[in-house]
Amino acid sequence: MKGGRSKSDTKSAKLSVNKKPTKGGAAAAKKSGKAAKDPNKPKRPASAFFVFMEEFREQYKKEHPKNKSVAAVGKAGGDKWKSLSAAEKAPYVAKADKRKVEYEKKMKAYNKEQAEGPKEEEESEKSVSEVNDEDEDDEEGSAEEDDDDE
Repeated sequence: MKGGRSKSDTKSAKLSVNKKPTKGGAAAAKKSGKAAKDPNKPKRPASAFFVFMEEFREQYKKEHPKNKSVAAVGKAGGDKWKSLSAAEKAPYVAKADKRKVEYEKKMKAYNKEQAEGPKEEEESEKSVSEVNDEDEDDEEGSAEEDDDDE
């Protein structure tokens, strides 16, 4: 057949037609545009509920040693939290507030470091470029010496 396609041509044509952009591909492209997370940045403090859940998980595991379901622990913890009065929640709220104050101190120190940090990096980049300029000058001088030898 003149002008007919071979089997391999039709397979590759089908593959290229069937390719659709995936949602994950679009999300990955967005993520690459974001700045990478700084591992030195302080983590946000736990809320009062999560402070409560730290203790509740331990109690729940002691009472239900055979339970392996994370969802069951979370659901039981949520129900228990809702049933607590404001007075019963107070110690957890106090712990959460204390952690929040510590976090704010750490964030102020972190932000101060970030404001001062880039200045040091810029200076180091300048010194690297000056070193590179000196290397180029040496190469030019050695090239002139090679011309004189001939």
